[in-house]
Amino acid sequence: MDMETLMAQASALQNKVTAAQERLASMHVKGVADNGAVIVDMTGKYDLAGIQISDELASRGGAAVSDAVARAYMDAKAKADELIDRVMGDATAGVPLPE
Repeated sequence: MDMETLMAQASALQNKVTAAQERLASMHVKGVADNGAVIVDMTGKYDLAGIQISDELASRGGAAVSDAVARAYMDAKAKADELIDRVMGDATAGVPLPE
């Protein structure tokens, strides 16, 4: 494979990856804990977009809220990880890698 072809493929891959990253920034996932008492909204780039905490959960005290927020965050992060794998996998699919 000649250098010009390799550079063109690298440029095309970079463009696809950049576009995928831009898509991820606008996509959202929701992590949930305690049957919806806490909902964490996160982008596909792990940016926190919002947290909802029910009044019922808030009345149980700080430790209960802290635990539920942590679990909702971990749920959102796991969903974001799956989203990232899918979107980035689609972006890089079919790109020939040098041998």
